[in-house]
Amino acid sequence: MSADVRSFFGRPIIIGGGIAGLMTALHLAPEPVLLLSRTRLGSEASSVWAQGGLAASLGVDDDPVLHLADTLAAGDGLCDAEIVSRVLHAAPNAIETLANLGARFDRTPEGALLLGLEAAHGRRRIVHAGGDGSGQEVMRALVAAVRNAPSIVVVEGVEARGLAVEDNTVRGVWASCSMSPVFLGTGRVVLATGGIGGLFHDTTNPLGNCGQGLALAARAGAVLADLEFVQFHPTALDGSDRPMPLISEAVRGEGATIVDETGRRFLEDLHDAELAPRDVVARAIWTHLVDGHHVFLDGRQKPGLTFARQFPTIAATCRAAGIDPAHDLIPIRPAQHYHMGGVAVDQEGRSSVAGLWACGEVASTGLHGANRLASNSLTEAIVCARWVAESVAGSPLGDRTRSTAREIPAPDPLPLRPLLSRSLGVKRDGESLREAVSALLPLAKRHDAMSDPAAVGLMIAIAALLRQESRGAHYRTDFPDRAIVARRSRLTLDEALATAGELACSSTLEEVGQ
Repeated sequence: MSADVRSFFGRPIIIGGGIAGLMTALHLAPEPVLLLSRTRLGSEASSVWAQGGLAASLGVDDDPVLHLADTLAAGDGLCDAEIVSRVLHAAPNAIETLANLGARFDRTPEGALLLGLEAAHGRRRIVHAGGDGSGQEVMRALVAAVRNAPSIVVVEGVEARGLAVEDNTVRGVWASCSMSPVFLGTGRVVLATGGIGGLFHDTTNPLGNCGQGLALAARAGAVLADLEFVQFHPTALDGSDRPMPLISEAVRGEGATIVDETGRRFLEDLHDAELAPRDVVARAIWTHLVDGHHVFLDGRQKPGLTFARQFPTIAATCRAAGIDPAHDLIPIRPAQHYHMGGVAVDQEGRSSVAGLWACGEVASTGLHGANRLASNSLTEAIVCARWVAESVAGSPLGDRTRSTAREIPAPDPLPLRPLLSRSLGVKRDGESLREAVSALLPLAKRHDAMSDPAAVGLMIAIAALLRQESRGAHYRTDFPDRAIVARRSRLTLDEALATAGELACSSTLEEVGQ
């Protein structure tokens, strides 16, 4: 990293090069901003892989109130209705902003946006690009815009490893690159690091996304919220590839069904069947698999022969696995896909640590509640990026801070995947969660490659253990009913460590007493 980059004191630093990070940087223009990306822009962001699209009430039979109702229903009582309303009312204009930045969305012959239907949406309101290449097209447009913006300095191949914090205020970022560790002084940091898929064996996310932003915020003392709510997409292509290829919900929106090896549509008894909320469909499929069945997506009748035209990316993925989706059944199973939990933020994206913002999947805004409605995530990222940028631009630079660079190891979640996949999966129980807490506690206290992934896993496990109910994507087999009162969860790393320590002590005392 060159000395001139290190000299940019006070410049806002955005950590992450997905849609949330790129949009925040563009909205900050013309203010100079430094954007750190662990890999080349667009090469390993979940945003690139997004197939479904962006949800917005753009149809003549739709409006934000209807979109709000669908979002609240999917969120299972935990959505912040005020933030949901604010985001969804802003969504149509945000789509227009993307189009103005060069994103080429699918349109009718008359030029109107072509709107798709996805699970738990009462109207066609999903804006697509290239059929099932929405994320790739939006990222193409945003990367081009960022590279052409003179106010944005993009530094690729650099990973943020820690935040310097004094008096609950951000002072800078410890980062690592190929040459050496470096300290970047700033009083304004935006986390846009994406999700936690790398913590799981079965995931549709890039494997490098292992909750780094959550770890940065947690180590800095920030409050995290709703960590126990991890979404498993019901229809990942069941094969040996990791990450697992996604079979978009939009395929079911166009009429594809879910069957077992006997050809039976075993979801028919569910309200909305294949188009029920993701958590409901994922649990039903998981249960059927555990019972010894095989599960398939059947698109032979619908979309049928138009499958490849409507979903070219998915069709190509299937063909690479030896499957012709117009004539063959597609084997599927649930896979970790999205994290509703994240850094607790207000409506401007501010965390509980002064000078620290979060945007996109790493943030917990209250939009998604206990279960994200399909295609609301990219919408959240592009809408909230503007509000985060406005807040950052209106904040003070902070005091100038100098610090020596620190050599902090790169996170390695690989050894933890079996444990976290087993204890934090589609269905959970107290015994497996307590076992996970016991195993993760000593690892989270260390200072090695596993400590940050272990700390994130520990916080999720503690939040899941404390939520003694089943709600949305969090299902406890030992607490299968939903509590009467819906409460969001909030947790700091210190609180999680203390709770884990108490559990360890109580387990030791029980063993002594036996």
